[in-house]
Amino acid sequence: MSNRTLNLTEPAYEYLLANSLREPDILQQLREETLKLEMGLMQISPEQGQFFSLLVKLLDIKNIIEVGVFTGYSSLALALALPDDGHIVACDINEEWTNVAKQYWQRAGVTEKIELHLGHAIDTLNGLLEHGQAGQYDFAFIDADKTSYKDYYEACLKLIRPGGLIIIDNVLWGGSVADPEDQTEDTRAIRELNAFIHKDPRVDMSLLPVGDGLSLVRRKD
Repeated sequence: MSNRTLNLTEPAYEYLLANSLREPDILQQLREETLKLEMGLMQISPEQGQFFSLLVKLLDIKNIIEVGVFTGYSSLALALALPDDGHIVACDINEEWTNVAKQYWQRAGVTEKIELHLGHAIDTLNGLLEHGQAGQYDFAFIDADKTSYKDYYEACLKLIRPGGLIIIDNVLWGGSVADPEDQTEDTRAIRELNAFIHKDPRVDMSLLPVGDGLSLVRRKD
């Protein structure tokens, strides 16, 4: 029994992966290729990808917004879990990284499920709203530039249906959010968003110590 979250040692983390992870070969190959890149550590962890896949199946999710694609691990994990008529609007600004993603989406046979928008994500999200898609999505995953997190959150909250789920990554930011001496722009942005969501009456929420911290936010009915 424990009254607080376990601080995972490396052996405990390896045990977790060995006794939980069911990572498809295509996802493992993408993860390993991404880790060779200079910015490879931006990729979500494999247990996060598996968690997202389980949520898609548990919650009967069909329509997804992804803000921040990188090389496509999270979108691929989500697309593999979606039903045949599932759909992802994927937003990113980097063509080089998303070219890697597109190769793996094609190899996995999920290209038709993913609609990639290259450009500023907030423009894409606002465009969806302007085209009458408010309340049309079941799930949103936000993992992009931290200083825009609040804007992405507000747009996604309008785009998801009542009862829909938003997941926000990096909300613990390596523990920096708890360090009052860290006043960098990214840290302040995440810290302010965490405090805002905690008091937001429009949602139910839980901040979990998974990966670099995940906030699960459910839009109230």
